[in-house]
Amino acid sequence: MSTLSVPPMALSPRDDATHLHKAFKGFGCDTVAVINILAHRDATQRGIIQQEFRALYHEDLLKRLAKELSGKLEDAVLLWMEDPASRDAVVVRRALSEDTLDLSAVTEVICSRTPSQIQVFKQIYLQRFGSYLENDLGRHASGDHKKLLLAYVSIQRYEGFEVDGMIAQNDAKDLYRAGEKKLGTDENTFIRIFSERSRAHLAAVDSVYKNMHGNSLEKVIKKETSGLFEQGLLTIVRCAESPAKYFTKVLHKAMKGLGTNDTTLIRVIVTRTEIDMEYIKAEYLKKYRKTLVDAVHSETSGNYRNFLLALLGSKR
Repeated sequence: MSTLSVPPMALSPRDDATHLHKAFKGFGCDTVAVINILAHRDATQRGIIQQEFRALYHEDLLKRLAKELSGKLEDAVLLWMEDPASRDAVVVRRALSEDTLDLSAVTEVICSRTPSQIQVFKQIYLQRFGSYLENDLGRHASGDHKKLLLAYVSIQRYEGFEVDGMIAQNDAKDLYRAGEKKLGTDENTFIRIFSERSRAHLAAVDSVYKNMHGNSLEKVIKKETSGLFEQGLLTIVRCAESPAKYFTKVLHKAMKGLGTNDTTLIRVIVTRTEIDMEYIKAEYLKKYRKTLVDAVHSETSGNYRNFLLALLGSKR
């Protein structure tokens, strides 16, 4: 459920484009006006605003925003202006660049998306950057982590809710034989099951495994694997249970301790606002006894803070 607050009587996209152009004119940018418009428009509206801005002023709105804004606010607004699939493509491409290599971010995006979402952003990735996602993953990832990512972006998994109980039992047995039962770990079995099975199926396998062997798949993964491979498997199994719970943990980790991981904070808030941020907010309050709005407010400042809080539906 989205936290985006769109006015019931919003201005037309052409009027929005005119007001944005006015905010850019003169000495300095009226950042508050920019936030008040863009943080309260949905993906379709933002796309039309970009078209209207180009038609009226023969200028690319994203390039103009990049000139007028700076720092973390610029990063957040520019990412917000992309449509969801393009946003994923941009995030992954940036995270696979030599100077900003972040395989943890790549793993988060790929392993938390549905097969249909992955297929769409793969196509955009190729169209926009002129290279296949699989080739770039193969160049930067390695070992079992690379095998998992390549399998996960290539296999079309079932996205429905029906589960074959017998197959779930067999998968639970296979995972036990591949992990806890043997010395060492048969990583290929984990890769096969986690990349081929639907979320509903993996949730069923987790339940069967607990009943059979007393441990959750999450505990088994932590015991049997490590590093980015472990992160990928944990992301998959946690999103099989609840994407909202998974992203709650990601957000808390980004704000925990000294300093804030703003790249992660921006990525998660911007990419989940129009999907399930209301559920994430509820999970955050339930798990950490603090509202997500309060947490973000205490870790950010200025117009950057105002923009993120607007996406979270805050009335502050």
